[in-house]
Amino acid sequence: MAGHEIPEPADRKRQVADPTVTPRAAEETRHACDPAFRHGVVVGFDGSTSSERALAYAIGMAHRSGSGLIIVHVANRLPTTVWAGCEPPVFVDVPDHRTEVLGLELACAEYLAEVPWILVERGGDICHELEEVGREYSADAIVVGSTHGLVGRIFGSVAGRLARRAQRPVIVIP
Repeated sequence: MAGHEIPEPADRKRQVADPTVTPRAAEETRHACDPAFRHGVVVGFDGSTSSERALAYAIGMAHRSGSGLIIVHVANRLPTTVWAGCEPPVFVDVPDHRTEVLGLELACAEYLAEVPWILVERGGDICHELEEVGREYSADAIVVGSTHGLVGRIFGSVAGRLARRAQRPVIVIP
């Protein structure tokens, strides 16, 4: 039946992507952060003495600037295989119940009543995750405690690595 076109029923028509529309960036597809915490203060917290001092400083800084406090706990990641030079190691997130414990402790802390705060859990490299959270929230600063001990001297401290690579001010509390 040349020259005769059978129309397709309306319910069977397929949507064709509009080539003039650009696809959404990966950043737009992620859920947006709470606007109350935009331009807040990011603080790395793991419950250690130095992170408690950093938290105390960050609370004061957020209170003085009238902004929110984004408390970040980075869970540990361990390699599942030993790297033999052939393939890069694969990392898995180790179940870390410390975030739940830290969250409960922070929720009961009276000193956090002065500022709005949230607790963000991440897994991976501490420096990368702190900077990533800082970028997501357009943080004015990242506050971390200094590392004391042999591990920090051998592998480099989180504060030192973060200060070298961060795109926003890093405040290191001794």
